[in-house]
Amino acid sequence: MKISHILKIFASVLILSVGSSAIADTLSDTKSRGHVRCGVSQGLPGFSNPDADGNWEGIDVDVCRAVSAAIFGDADKVEYFPVSAKERFTKLTAGEYDILSRNTTWTLSRDAKIGLTFNGVNFYDGQGFMVRKSLGVSSALELDGASVCVNTGTTTELNLADYFRANGMSYEPVVFEKADEVVAAYDAGRCDVHTTDKSGLAAQRTKTAQPDDHMVLPETISKEPLGPVTREGDEPWSDIVFWVLNALITADELGVSSSSVDSVKNDADATPEWKRILGVEGDTGAHLGLGKEWAYNAIKQVGNYGEMYERHVGMNTPLELARDGSPNAGWKNGGLLYAPPIR
Repeated sequence: MKISHILKIFASVLILSVGSSAIADTLSDTKSRGHVRCGVSQGLPGFSNPDADGNWEGIDVDVCRAVSAAIFGDADKVEYFPVSAKERFTKLTAGEYDILSRNTTWTLSRDAKIGLTFNGVNFYDGQGFMVRKSLGVSSALELDGASVCVNTGTTTELNLADYFRANGMSYEPVVFEKADEVVAAYDAGRCDVHTTDKSGLAAQRTKTAQPDDHMVLPETISKEPLGPVTREGDEPWSDIVFWVLNALITADELGVSSSSVDSVKNDADATPEWKRILGVEGDTGAHLGLGKEWAYNAIKQVGNYGEMYERHVGMNTPLELARDGSPNAGWKNGGLLYAPPIR
């Protein structure tokens, strides 16, 4: 082999190695930048949505805020990137942001094919259908021949096709790239049905001109485990996102909130588990490249999972999603939320 060919191969390997290292060292880049970059929806109340002052809020937003608190000791060091369902994965893998926290369903093809890492579940959901009460239907099985507004580039679009095919029904898809376009078209009467995750339907119903004129049908046609996503191949960064989320779930399970975490941290008789989690004993943060108080800062500044839920989607919010009896209850209360041990 000619020396020139060898040099070209060496140069190519070096470029790929440098590029991979640059992408893979997200924690160092984030610390140097001084803030977390977070991909969010283009506006879904309860999950990621700007308030009247332009401040982002919601369960998905709080995941990014908790990561910021764990890294910087400040939950507000986050830059938000609103992104459509169609573009969310390509922009993540291209490095435009480092966490996608945007009501995104964990599936095999996304996990294994696209180059993504799912870092746990922050909301268990399922797809449903919303219709006008005046349509006069009480079941999704009565929707044969209906026109259905749906977000393109989503599992929602695929589940819709599967459901109608499995039940021998026909439908007319009316597709849009942006979620707000879907609800606007539905509200304007361009379709009979709006379909997405049931939490999304509860959120989008609040955006219609007359929310009380609409109802969500009883059927749940899919499993939609929603959670934060990072780039594959950057395990240290993915570990941070995964364990920060699970610290909030653990705090909820053990009844430690943002208002009580200081008393637990300063309690000489606190359990060894809590002394370890809050950095009083040992150094779990060292395993993640973070300080000892990474979990304390996340819980103190953002709250535990239950606080997040009630603040953004619970019964005292416009979404009115009851946690009791739902999959989003803790495992001790009959739900699916279960965090691995922090030790």
